Amino acid sequence: MPLSMANVGSRLKIIRHLRKEKTMERLLAMGISTGIEITLLKNDGGPLLIKAGESRIALGFGWK
Repeated sequence: MPLSMANVGSRLKIIRHLRKEKTMERLLAMGISTGIEITLLKNDGGPLLIKAGESRIALGFGWK
């Protein structure tokens, strides 16, 4: 399921990335790789806020 469809507070496991290679490189640089568990903190129609480990990361509309 895409992150945008998940409920706030959900603990999720990344099973694959569906983005271009450049975007995947950015996600990997932020520690968002296949197999990690994240928590969805915010999903209100704007940028998503996730917790990965001890980091909070905003994923927004600038990803193309």
